[in-house]
Amino acid sequence: MVVVKGRKNSNKNPPIFSHEFVIQNHGDIVSCVAMIFVTGLMVQATSPWAYTFIAIHHNITSDIEDPTMPMKYTTGWKDACAVFFSLLITIVMHAVFQDYIFDKVSKRLHLSKVKLAKFNESSQLVVFYILSIIWGIDIIIRENLLLNIPLLWKEYPVPMSFSSKLFFICQLAYWLHCYPELYFQRVKKEDIPPRVVQATIGFFSTVAAYIFNFQQVGILLLVSHYIGDALLHGARLVHFVGKKEKVTKMAFLVANSVYVFVRVATLTIATLVFLYGLGQIESVFNFATGNFNIPVIRFTALTYIIIFQTYLSYVFISRQLKRARENVVPIQATVKSKQKPRKKEGKKIATSEDDDLPEVDQATKKNLRSRSSTKAK
Repeated sequence: MVVVKGRKNSNKNPPIFSHEFVIQNHGDIVSCVAMIFVTGLMVQATSPWAYTFIAIHHNITSDIEDPTMPMKYTTGWKDACAVFFSLLITIVMHAVFQDYIFDKVSKRLHLSKVKLAKFNESSQLVVFYILSIIWGIDIIIRENLLLNIPLLWKEYPVPMSFSSKLFFICQLAYWLHCYPELYFQRVKKEDIPPRVVQATIGFFSTVAAYIFNFQQVGILLLVSHYIGDALLHGARLVHFVGKKEKVTKMAFLVANSVYVFVRVATLTIATLVFLYGLGQIESVFNFATGNFNIPVIRFTALTYIIIFQTYLSYVFISRQLKRARENVVPIQATVKSKQKPRKKEGKKIATSEDDDLPEVDQATKKNLRSRSSTKAK
């Protein structure tokens, strides 16, 4: 009796609710959760509950009779619900970019595991930074923040526009989504601490600017910070993709120059607003109106920014010194490798001194050497 073995299926799907299943399908799973909130708007019983998560709340101009006046918003507890829903959308968008763009590009590059992790990290950060920079610059131009800097403190606290409020909600959602992405992207243990630190600093910095009504100066500082980081990660992508060293060196030269300029610009804006500008107006603490202009909060914010910029500068300088040392070591190795053959040639010349003697002297010298060797035996 002959038993015919069944054909093995190489494309086995992982078990449902296993780690591999969740990682492979996390985009679809999260999108289904988001659809629950969207579907809840269609049912009358659940529409108020779903509306709390999807809509932007705390509007303070809805009762004004003039319909042409733009709506203004303030902060409130319902913003946490909007941040949660935006978190779900951010995870889905990250999965879409990863599957349809980043993975396809990385397969063509044939990168190692270490470079592949850096490529994925820089790719998603560059996309986030570019979108945030474009959005932030649009807000700065519309609200005339750069050309009229005294507006940052003369009318404090200023209610937020719809675009500004949505900007901060999306910023908070992005930094929060970095934590589950450590699991979804299979980040290595040694790479987890720096990413956690980056996400934590980004989240709490944005939360502080949002809660204490420093949204306008926060947008300026975030945009300037994102410009420096976007160029650095863009230069890293050029290093992975490009094959010409001149292009890579030029990209890092521009990125490093702008990064240093951004650090100086950030300290200048922060000192001007928190030390000089807000100090010119009356120091009042009023939680109901959102006025937190007191010396403790101002100096704490300025000290935090100075410490953070100093830390970034220290890390930047350390990396540059490390790269400079790595570039010097290969040069020294090549010089030593060139000097080694010369030493061998010198030994050959020393051993071939007998060739310069006459034939009679060479014979006598060989006899003396043979006698000395026999005596030694």
